[in-house]
Amino acid sequence: MTAAKRTMTLNLTDAEMSALEDLCAKKDMSKTALLRQALRLYQMIELRFEEGDKLFFENDKTKEKAEIMML
Repeated sequence: MTAAKRTMTLNLTDAEMSALEDLCAKKDMSKTALLRQALRLYQMIELRFEEGDKLFFENDKTKEKAEIMML
C-alpha cells in the first residue's frame, strides 16, 4: 500500500537552491528524493539525540573528533 502524498511549496534562497542542485548532481538524485532522504536522516539523528546519543565526525587520518551540536 502506498502512503498518501501531499504537496508543499518550498522557497529557497539562491544559495540554498544551488546547494540542493549540487547535492542532487553528486548523488544522482532528484530534488524530491534528496529532500526525502535528508528528512529521514534528520529524524534518525533527532531520535538518537533524544535517547542521549551524540554525533561526531572523525578525521580518518588524524583521528580528531568534532561533536555535532543540533538546535
